[in-house]
Amino acid sequence: MSKARALVVAETSSPGDKQARRLLRLYHLYRLSVGITLVLLMTSNLDNGLLTFANDDLLRSGSWLYLVLNILLVVFLGNTRRPAQLFGLALVDVLLLCGLFYAAGGVASGIGNLLIVTVAISNTLLRGRTGLSIAAVGALGIVGFSFLLGFSHQASPNDYLQVGTLGALCFAAALLVQGLTRRLEVSEHLAEQRASEVVGLEALNALILQRMRTGILVLDEQRRVQLANHSALILLGHKALDGQRIDDFSPTLVERLELWFNNPALRPQSLKIDSSGLELQPSFIALNQNPNHQTLVFLEDLAQVAQQAQQLKLAALGRLTAGIAHEIRNPLGAISHAAQLLRESEELKGADRRLTQIIQDHSQRMNRVIEHVLQLSRRQQTVPQRLDLKPWLQTFVADIREAATEGQHIHLHIGSGDFNTLMDPDQLTQVLDNLLRNAWHHSALNHDMAQVWLDLFVDADSQLPTLEVTDDGPGVAPDQQVHLFEPFFTTRSQGTGLGLYLSRELCESNQARLDFKPRQDGGCFRITFAHGRKRS
Repeated sequence: MSKARALVVAETSSPGDKQARRLLRLYHLYRLSVGITLVLLMTSNLDNGLLTFANDDLLRSGSWLYLVLNILLVVFLGNTRRPAQLFGLALVDVLLLCGLFYAAGGVASGIGNLLIVTVAISNTLLRGRTGLSIAAVGALGIVGFSFLLGFSHQASPNDYLQVGTLGALCFAAALLVQGLTRRLEVSEHLAEQRASEVVGLEALNALILQRMRTGILVLDEQRRVQLANHSALILLGHKALDGQRIDDFSPTLVERLELWFNNPALRPQSLKIDSSGLELQPSFIALNQNPNHQTLVFLEDLAQVAQQAQQLKLAALGRLTAGIAHEIRNPLGAISHAAQLLRESEELKGADRRLTQIIQDHSQRMNRVIEHVLQLSRRQQTVPQRLDLKPWLQTFVADIREAATEGQHIHLHIGSGDFNTLMDPDQLTQVLDNLLRNAWHHSALNHDMAQVWLDLFVDADSQLPTLEVTDDGPGVAPDQQVHLFEPFFTTRSQGTGLGLYLSRELCESNQARLDFKPRQDGGCFRITFAHGRKRS
């Protein structure tokens, strides 16, 4: 943004300087033209008829002096912007013209008109009292030299009227030019301000466009990319797309675009990017007002959309279940407490004691269901972090081994590859804890030593980090596999049926995927993690 602001300042400040330099060059050109014209008139035979009451020698010398001095001023003060030097330049010009006015014989020579033009031009470069002082010097010079000439030559009342008019015109020209200059400056400043605002808005729009999470492409009639923001480059897996045809890098997107052209009311199907494995949802807008017939393409990452929908679903579920769980927990606690007191009674028979134990067992089971439901409602917002699964998993397994019993064992195998991913470490711990307890439970059904195998590798097809949790238990029947992740479905008498459901929800919130992989001996749950780069 600082470079954009500097560009704005440079573009908005340069027009005023260019205008001032242009006026100064015109002023120099005007003075040189006047000097050359006077010298040509004085060195030819035309001056005898044009200049009346002229002192030829003095006027000729004054003309040469005026030309030579102006040449020197152009050479040494050609591009000056200092107010003092501009004031001196205008003052010298007015004094020289006043001298020529006297040498040429006063009002009848017409040099007084040149003084008015000089005063007007100088007031475009000078402001306020400084410019009016130049007009005052010119007016005093005209009036003073006219009275001085009146002593040596008889002057008519009309001559004095013309002298007064010329003096008044000097002030009028100064005031008029300064007024017009101020109005032009205001208009120029307003135009510069509008231009800077437009440049600032363009820079802001470009910044917003580049920062948008949605990928944006602008295509011309030949389907060449005229604009691609940062998100579009990441989603499509390219470093630069400007000037390229989308046919060369995404034929599937071309198919969606052609189908949309044939039927704009049809919602385009999603497309999968082979290089990144991302699934994108395209949408198109025709820029009909543009003469180039451009098309605007939006690309949405469906994984992010699904994640947002998942967050909304869990939030709604949490608000609903929190209220229900609170209403159930209070009477459930009273039932469990009453059953415990009843069991402690000495008058209770053995069969009745068994009934109280059943009441307590099922009360505890219902309490675990409520705990899982409350866990859904209290779960914090997912905060994915850049995570290297290899050292993290090694630390996790070391902690589990310390807490495991003698009848529980865990094996860890880590392959080669890049295991960077984006995952909330706390939620990953919760998922693996649940899967490990499940695996140990099923392994213990067939063996005295409950064993679990953790295998971390990079999947050959998707090139994504993958973790498999395997046990050597009895496995899961085929008709039950389709219901494993449904809430409240369980194969255990004391299970709640919410563990696997919660684990899949947590994985999907982190753009990961939890699946069950059928095996002949035992069961295997596979976690496929997302890519390790953050999408902006």
